[in-house]
Amino acid sequence: MTYTTAAFLGVLAALALDLWVLRTRLVRRVVFWATYPIIFGFQLISNGILTGRNIVRYDPDAIIGWRLVHAPVEDLLFGFALVLSTLSLWVTLGRRGIQRHPAAGEGRSLWKWIRRNDG
Repeated sequence: MTYTTAAFLGVLAALALDLWVLRTRLVRRVVFWATYPIIFGFQLISNGILTGRNIVRYDPDAIIGWRLVHAPVEDLLFGFALVLSTLSLWVTLGRRGIQRHPAAGEGRSLWKWIRRNDG
């Protein structure tokens, strides 16, 4: 399987997860598309650094060959799939009430417990 095929399958899987499995339907919301350019911009910066400095290299036979800021276009597809899947899971868990506790700032109770039980 080429990198291109894997990238397209990743996008299809993320869309299926969002639209039909978890039914979060983020890709149908304006707020998703209004904020995605921010993520896209930072992805271009990080991919440009990693591929432009030859930290990450790609087999030319496994990619289409189109590059944007040194990175293959397939990286942008994988990034989209990763962000969409993560946000879909986050929204689903939030709807189910998961991750409401511990609330922000409750980490101090751990230090209090350590101090009380420390010798």
